[in-house]
Amino acid sequence: MPRRWVAAVACLLALVALACESGGEAGPRPSGGSPAPGTPAVMAALGDSISTGFGSCLMLSSCERNSWSTGDGLRVDSHYQRLLDRNPKLRGAAHNHAKPGARAAALAGQAEAAVRDRADYVTVLIGANDACRDDLAAMTPAATFRKQVDEGLRVLRKGRPKARVLVVSVPDLYRLWEVGHTDSRAVRAWGHGVCPALLANATSTAPADVTRRGKVRDRIDAYNAQLKSACRAYGSRCRYDGGAVHRVRFTLDLVNALDWFHPNVAGQGRLADVTWRAAGFD
Repeated sequence: MPRRWVAAVACLLALVALACESGGEAGPRPSGGSPAPGTPAVMAALGDSISTGFGSCLMLSSCERNSWSTGDGLRVDSHYQRLLDRNPKLRGAAHNHAKPGARAAALAGQAEAAVRDRADYVTVLIGANDACRDDLAAMTPAATFRKQVDEGLRVLRKGRPKARVLVVSVPDLYRLWEVGHTDSRAVRAWGHGVCPALLANATSTAPADVTRRGKVRDRIDAYNAQLKSACRAYGSRCRYDGGAVHRVRFTLDLVNALDWFHPNVAGQGRLADVTWRAAGFD
């Protein structure tokens, strides 16, 4: 075969191979094009350590790349990643204002930051720290919790009236106690001050401890009722997850092996899945 023919065939094969590679699933996400209707151009996450991906890396600290909401890592198919497929212009415009330890009282300040971002999609996951106090007396009363959630949502409605808001239920922390109190590793970690109102004396069957755990469970149920009502009062731009996160049947393989409390990568992925359905983009 003449050399010029060999060169031509080699070039053709190279072009075919390149086309196949670029068309595969492993190729880069698109960087241009028109966004799907209703897809946000800027998003923000509000809430506590769960939304920061706390404990999902190799240490007990925030790891935002694994956040169920705004994470940009490859191990969690976050809301940001899913929306980026629909609107490549969203790239780099996901802001995480959640803070470890935050309670509902911090929501208004976080909402102000989302307004400054000009966010048109905002996720809200708050309440675990309002229940996870040193004792029952320190838990945020349900009426106070509602007032503080309303204040945060009011900031969003005033500053970004057309933004879509997703309010997420508080996870079932009592379920975590149920599946973890027979595991010595979890009990040992909880003994270092993890959610003491619920998890202190985790193996105790004393009536006072049983009653205490039940009151924490009831308070979280009350918070979820208030979140649902607050979102309904907000109007049509707010969606409540319908208790989807609270219904997740958490097992120990969905939490990290350091504090046995915060979701690991698999747990963050599970949160992304159940909340995505509630967000209503599909």
